[in-house]
Amino acid sequence: MTERKRSTALRDPAWLRFALLAIALAFVAVFLVLPLVAVFVYAIEKGFAFFMDSLTDPDARAAIRLTLLVAAVSVPANTLFGVAAAWLITRFAFRGKNLLVSLIDLPFAVSPVIAGLIYVLLFGANGWLGPWLSAHDIRIIYAVPGIVLATTFVTFPFVARELIPLMQAQGSEEEQAALTLGAGGFAMFWRVVLPKIKWGLVYGVILCNARAMGEFGAVSVVSGHIRGVTNTMPLHVEILYNEYQRTAAFAVASLLALMALATLVLKQLVGWRMRRIEARSAAA
Repeated sequence: MTERKRSTALRDPAWLRFALLAIALAFVAVFLVLPLVAVFVYAIEKGFAFFMDSLTDPDARAAIRLTLLVAAVSVPANTLFGVAAAWLITRFAFRGKNLLVSLIDLPFAVSPVIAGLIYVLLFGANGWLGPWLSAHDIRIIYAVPGIVLATTFVTFPFVARELIPLMQAQGSEEEQAALTLGAGGFAMFWRVVLPKIKWGLVYGVILCNARAMGEFGAVSVVSGHIRGVTNTMPLHVEILYNEYQRTAAFAVASLLALMALATLVLKQLVGWRMRRIEARSAAA
């Protein structure tokens, strides 16, 4: 059998390809596109002026500021942890390595609500550390620190899980050569390691940031829903909707959706860049 006949024989029938494509497009339209369109339609239901008033409301502005603040703290912390954990796991042999890898994946297995409850049990008024914190007038639960801790917990695997397989595939030959030539640890990381992992690192940071801004479950448990103080954007949307302020709720939700779309665009651009680099490396 010639190569052309073999490829023809292995090719799926046209009807099957079109059927699978139709099913995939139908699911995307029903479960992704239509809900997203509905968010923006309901957001401007009462006009653009009402839309802007909903976003510039003092409680909405406080929720937006808190969401950005939490992301600005948790994402760099998870980036630092992810780089350190990936370097440790891929470059060193030590006891408990498999346990560390499993612990990194823990937030993927634990419900965000359970994660929030864990922090309440630790830092709440009746928790293990609650009396000591109260005695020193330190507030974590129902305050910004608790929200930051909960968000950091649910998002910390993203950077590490992106970098670990990437650094394993790249190997350590160039790093060993740099050390042999007398490069210090920081110089070796800055000039050898970081250029090789930078696009994977950016990819992981984008995913981490998207989850941090959209986190609801864990934050809902530890925030206390204090309006204008501990409500992030997802919590503010929930409160508005429960108060039958549907258009205002969808206005704030549309801003979250725009952030998600911007994240998706960045994710695709970084993924395209990573694929080009991999193709160039394979060709070389």
